Amino acid sequence: MPPQEIVYLDHAGTTPTDPRVLEAMLPYFTGLYGNPSSMHTVGQEARYALDGARERVAKVLHCRAGEIVFTGSGTESDNAAISGVATALEETGNHIITSTVEHHAVLHTCQYLENIGFDVTYLPVDPFGMVHPEQVYDAITDRTTMVTVMYANNEIGTINPISEISKAVARRASELERTIVMHTDGVQAAGFLDLNLRNLGVDMMSLSGHKFYGPKGTGALYIRRGTPLLPLIQGGGQERERRSGTENIPGIIGFSAALEAADAQRDEVSVHCTALRDRIIRHIAENIPDCHLNGHETQRLPNNVNFSFQGIEGEAILLGLDVAGIAASSGSACSSGSLEPSHVLLALAQSAELARGSLRVTLGRENTVEEVDYFLGVLDRLVPQLRKLPTLATSGS
Repeated sequence: MPPQEIVYLDHAGTTPTDPRVLEAMLPYFTGLYGNPSSMHTVGQEARYALDGARERVAKVLHCRAGEIVFTGSGTESDNAAISGVATALEETGNHIITSTVEHHAVLHTCQYLENIGFDVTYLPVDPFGMVHPEQVYDAITDRTTMVTVMYANNEIGTINPISEISKAVARRASELERTIVMHTDGVQAAGFLDLNLRNLGVDMMSLSGHKFYGPKGTGALYIRRGTPLLPLIQGGGQERERRSGTENIPGIIGFSAALEAADAQRDEVSVHCTALRDRIIRHIAENIPDCHLNGHETQRLPNNVNFSFQGIEGEAILLGLDVAGIAASSGSACSSGSLEPSHVLLALAQSAELARGSLRVTLGRENTVEEVDYFLGVLDRLVPQLRKLPTLATSGS
């Protein structure tokens, strides 16, 4: 029997705002509504709250509070980091290194910079979607100013060895006696992986609040002290002149509260999601023929499952699941309206036909064994039914 409520299996797309987070935010919409740039008492109350939120985020990340810049999203954080460093260091070099499987917030920014004269190297990945430190080291030249490699992939869940990549970048920069900034998109890592910047060794890291039960429209960018950066947004000079615009105090309070809670529950939630993840992977591998697990078998996010099913369009799978009350996805929520196969799966040397048959399931802390088993039962029936139908690939279109 179908559940009474939607079975939500798209937590990489977004998460619901934690009720405790919402409760922490509410006073700053009404009673504590001041502008933190104002000198009067109402404004200074907001300033105090802003400073406190920054301290809490810094504590989770093991960095200085002044190294945290609040933004409007993970996308803005990525844009600000890449464009800001590239333009700040343009006189010393114009070469940027990234990978072929990055989020479009990174790839499209790099493509924009290419259009205005920058040189970008897009590193290939191994069959599991992983970037290796030696690749990065070998790609660095005497014109390189920035390396940006994601911490964990948003589609296939593969975790990159960011600490080792950071060391490789630092070693090569020292050999060349030049500044090379290391940035990572950590949007999918928060709540599951270690965010201790002392361990990661990066110069910049992007985060997004709605990926770890915080409010949408909130993000943060860690910028190591001394990192050259030209601001993406000009204006009144807020955030120490690195991101102008009146700060979203309710959102920032929510972001900090959500990050604190996610970090505190990280081990517990990871164990819970890993058990459900492995249950799904094992069942599909044993019961549904002609399917392929995408991403690394073990070095993957605890909540991520991504399979490609031969002979089926991913859109058809999603529609069938939706009818059964199950919310999943075929890849990045930011490109879900596209009919093109995933650039991530194509980068794994997967055929376009197989890549179009992908299904991404991303679990959350509230998901249960009963929900997972219901999903698997629906999938067991759905896949054979869809394979009996004509597809775009077989109809010659």
